Amino acid sequence: MEKSKLDIKKILKEFKKLKIGVVGDYMIDEYIIGQVNRISPEAPVPIVNVKKERYSLGGASNVARNIAELGAKAICFGIVGEDLNGKKMLETLKKMQVETSGIIQDNSRPTTVKTRIIGGNQQLLRLDWENLNHISIDIEKEIIKKIKDTMKDLDGIILSDYNKGVLTPRVSQEIIKMCKKNKKIVIVDPKPGNVLNYVGADSMTPNKREALECLGYSELGQRDITEVGEELKEKLKLKTLLLTRSEEGMSLFLNKVVNIPTFAKEVYDVTGAGDTVISLFTMGAALKIDLEEAAKIANTAAGIVVGKAGTATASQEEIVEAYKKIYLDK
Repeated sequence: MEKSKLDIKKILKEFKKLKIGVVGDYMIDEYIIGQVNRISPEAPVPIVNVKKERYSLGGASNVARNIAELGAKAICFGIVGEDLNGKKMLETLKKMQVETSGIIQDNSRPTTVKTRIIGGNQQLLRLDWENLNHISIDIEKEIIKKIKDTMKDLDGIILSDYNKGVLTPRVSQEIIKMCKKNKKIVIVDPKPGNVLNYVGADSMTPNKREALECLGYSELGQRDITEVGEELKEKLKLKTLLLTRSEEGMSLFLNKVVNIPTFAKEVYDVTGAGDTVISLFTMGAALKIDLEEAAKIANTAAGIVVGKAGTATASQEEIVEAYKKIYLDK
């Protein structure tokens, strides 16, 4: 591997100059954790003796968290319900110095919450509070207007799609058109069922399974993953594509394909790793650094995050230390 010439510390310090819009599905991940010692006499189900509860930001909320904790300004666009969970999420984001004026409170749907019940080290059940219907035409208009009014101040936009109804075809395409007109970068973390919403975006960060599903394939079969990436890039008229491949690392599709191996020492929990990847890759692209270097930084941060429990982030200090070990101390 060629030794990197990038001044990683300097690049990360430059993040504080950036303002990144995060449009998509804002969610809360809740965990109820306890011990299981017996089965209920009422039904054949385990009884969880609850020891602690915790929650973290999920979906687009976690993307905004990643951006904020790395020193840039995150500006949020999406919806929450007019409920306690929505209030809790907005308060948490504001404490992180995240701009929430672009988040609309909608009394017709709940704030999306995923509650995981864990007994010992085993997830026993997940409860989802959500409304998967597309947002109303009026809310579409309001989100588009808020983004249009803010566009001149943004350095880039992330579309964080968790299929909860915010990134409709209209919202997605209007944002992509605005970004092109204003020469702002727009990068997508997609859900395969909505893939045609994102034709013309600058880039996309699917994992291998999502890339296959975006093309209507159930498995890789005789295809090479390079063929899949090239086909997806062409189908959606993307400038670049960053395909994440779990333990196999990443493949960056430019006018050539660059394979970046993974360096995670131990995979503890992959939750939120995709949010970290798109956050770092977008900020690197917004700073106009070489996209291969931006992908390496994103890969380094993802390797840190998967070594932590739950929806985690990587600090600048952790990224600098890990990046130096991987790319400089050779």
